[in-house]
Amino acid sequence: MKASRRAKRMSRHHARSKRNVGLNMVSLMDIFTILVFFLLISSSSVKDLPNAKQIQLPQSIAEQLPKETVVIMVSDRDIVVQGRKVADVRDVMKSADGEIKPLKEELIRLAGRKLNQAPQADGKPVVREITILGDKTIPFQLLKRIMLTCTQASYSNISLAVMRKTEDKG
Repeated sequence: MKASRRAKRMSRHHARSKRNVGLNMVSLMDIFTILVFFLLISSSSVKDLPNAKQIQLPQSIAEQLPKETVVIMVSDRDIVVQGRKVADVRDVMKSADGEIKPLKEELIRLAGRKLNQAPQADGKPVVREITILGDKTIPFQLLKRIMLTCTQASYSNISLAVMRKTEDKG
């Protein structure tokens, strides 16, 4: 039986489409190159501390870069640990107790341990670091009580965050 012109045309078309179609590697390489550059730029060595608009840090000529630690933000109204409000500054200042109980409880919860945890296997005590972002207008008495509470919760390495002063060249 003889095939019609239409059947011949369709068989030629299907024969052409059965060839192996290659993958365009140039566009894939472009995409991966852009992705690598993006990852390199976004993973820079500069570490940023969380920023709260209501907190104005004091200025200093500190040279040390911030580390990733537990962060306590102290404004004129609230004490916030890792983004979670734990105490009101007015209530803390009215209290006669030296330590701030809600802050201590939150720090212990973040440490994920009991208060009387044993030292490390090599005999050294567990060293926990904490950074305090305190507004420059908060009373020193409040800062002192926060630092006391941190040490009682076994956060012995306390850092105070500051804004770097610009050097005047004159």
